[in-house]
Amino acid sequence: MNLSELTNTELLNVQAAAVEELRSRGIVRTANNPIGDYAEWLVSTTLGLELAGNSSAGYDAKSASGVRVQIKARRVTAKNPSRQLSAIRNLEGKDFDELVAVIFNESFEIIEAVSIPHSLVGEYSSYREHVNAHILHVRGRLLEDPRVASLKNELNAANNSLQTRRP
Repeated sequence: MNLSELTNTELLNVQAAAVEELRSRGIVRTANNPIGDYAEWLVSTTLGLELAGNSSAGYDAKSASGVRVQIKARRVTAKNPSRQLSAIRNLEGKDFDELVAVIFNESFEIIEAVSIPHSLVGEYSSYREHVNAHILHVRGRLLEDPRVASLKNELNAANNSLQTRRP
C-alpha cells in the first residue's frame, strides 16, 4: 500500500482501522491517539502491573503490592521534538505513587523510559493555571537525577519483542 496515493479521508480510515485492530488485539483500549494506550499496555505487560479501569482517576495501573502508577507517553517527531507529557492533574491529591514516562521516536522505538517518584514530579514540573495542571518535560536534570530509575533497557527489550509478534 502506497500511503502517499491515498486521500486524506482514506488515510484517516486506515488509521481508524489500525487502531481498531490494535484494540481487538488488546494493545490499546480506546480510539484515541494510540501512543498513550500503547505505553500503558507495554509498561503494564512488562512490569507485571494490572491496568486500572478507564475511569480510574490519577493512575493507570497498580502493582501486586498496591503501588499506583501513572503512565504517560510522548512520541517525538522531526516536526515536534517536544518531550512535554500530557497534563498531570491533581498532583496534590497524590492519586499515584510513581509516574512512568515513555518517550518514543517516530518509529515507535523507545528513546527514554523512566520511573519518577511522586515527590519528584512536583519538583520538576510547573503548575499552569490555564490548564489547571502540572506540566512535566522528560529531559535534562530530571534524567540525571539518581532518584529517577531508568526503565529504558527493560521496556526496549519488551517493545522490540512485541513489535515483531503477530496475533
